[in-house]
Amino acid sequence: MPGKPRAVFLLGPTASGKTAVSLELAARFPVEIVSVDSALVYRGMDIGTAKPDAATRAAVPHHLIDVVDPTEAYSAGRFRADALRVAGEIAERGRVPLFAGGTMLYERALMRGLAELPAADPSIRAELDDAARARGWPALHAQLARVDPESAARLDPNDAQRIQRALEVQRIAGRPLSALIADEARAPPPFAALTIALEPADRAVLHRRIEARFRAMLAAGLVEEVESLRARFALHGALPSMRAVGYRQAWETLEGTAPASTLEARGIAATRQLAKRQLTWLRAMREVERLDCLRPDLVAEVAGRVDRFLV
Repeated sequence: MPGKPRAVFLLGPTASGKTAVSLELAARFPVEIVSVDSALVYRGMDIGTAKPDAATRAAVPHHLIDVVDPTEAYSAGRFRADALRVAGEIAERGRVPLFAGGTMLYERALMRGLAELPAADPSIRAELDDAARARGWPALHAQLARVDPESAARLDPNDAQRIQRALEVQRIAGRPLSALIADEARAPPPFAALTIALEPADRAVLHRRIEARFRAMLAAGLVEEVESLRARFALHGALPSMRAVGYRQAWETLEGTAPASTLEARGIAATRQLAKRQLTWLRAMREVERLDCLRPDLVAEVAGRVDRFLV
């Protein structure tokens, strides 16, 4: 893509090592890290998002972290606008944006644009809310799987906001959300991009990493962090911030809707499901260089590819 600014994308499921690799790349190349993560945008949500600490962020430029309070929503459209602005500022400094994260919807919005979808219908949303109160969001997720299996495969069964939107669009348009997105004409990609996907050759090893990381989050005070957020902000369980993996399970424990004794198991299971959905997204992506995130020479291999791309 002659004439287009360059960008590197480092994508992968949770616990695949994206943060460590991106920091190594930032130490070797003229790049600045741009988070592609729908949870890192929230201020005060540090432990459960594995947010880079202040010292790391002082040493290596990071962007699109701590953008909004946890009471606010943050959309793929807003991410696209913010990411394009930040990428332009990075390019003006003679550097290259390194987009690193696991929210593949954000990557798609940035590189392929956003589909023109029907406007919200309050009556349909109210009907879906009533159905969710009566049957639960997992039941509506199962309903979505029957009419739009592609969208359902990418959503958590408790992701109220996105399940509702997918069902609403299907009802209004008479076609699945995934089909509308696939059919929509796209603007050209804004970057000449190298996209590297970190995918585990052995899913069981990734699962062990997930288990260890979630236990470490609990030991570091995840529940206490959510308690503090509840004291500082007018939060409720339907907010996107409190639907994030780990935070949802901690919230349920604090609300008394799920026993504390099951918090670890629930958090690990939810994180494994998140990783599964992230890998589903990655498998559907084209023009991606795929690397085993478990290989011992991962950093060297990624660095070699970035070096060749930036030459």
